[in-house]
Amino acid sequence: MTDTDQQVPADQAQQFALQRIYIKDLSFEVPLGAQIFTKQWQPQVQIDLNTKADKIADDVYEAVLTITVTAKIGEDTAFLIEVQQAGAFFVKGVEGEPLRRVLMIMCPTILFPYARETIDSLATRGSFPPLMLQPVNFEALYVQAQQQQQPEAAH
Repeated sequence: MTDTDQQVPADQAQQFALQRIYIKDLSFEVPLGAQIFTKQWQPQVQIDLNTKADKIADDVYEAVLTITVTAKIGEDTAFLIEVQQAGAFFVKGVEGEPLRRVLMIMCPTILFPYARETIDSLATRGSFPPLMLQPVNFEALYVQAQQQQQPEAAH
């Protein structure tokens, strides 16, 4: 038997389960109201992403993906959408950096399609064209954030 063939006791095995997905916070604003629809529709769209996770019980974590979409026509804000898509995740047998990677990469990857659908739905319900966000590589964002933090830690 090789080392990779050994059985890990069930109570020490790594476990991951999605318990719930929900909208934690939601905002849709059209500051100019109907006046915005009199303008030529060629918006500049800015998308900001943020992720965070907190332990809420033994082996249960809340991961929150915040997406803010701002559409501007010139200096005027056409609309602003902010969604905090959250999930409760059961994570057991994972510690340290692997746990952080699960919470900052895997969980937002699961949450993103729900947030994207909510944003698209809000835009169209607000009488704007559909806004289908492109997929996001949360692993690349995580690695980039880690690299940015390393030089700061050296100072």
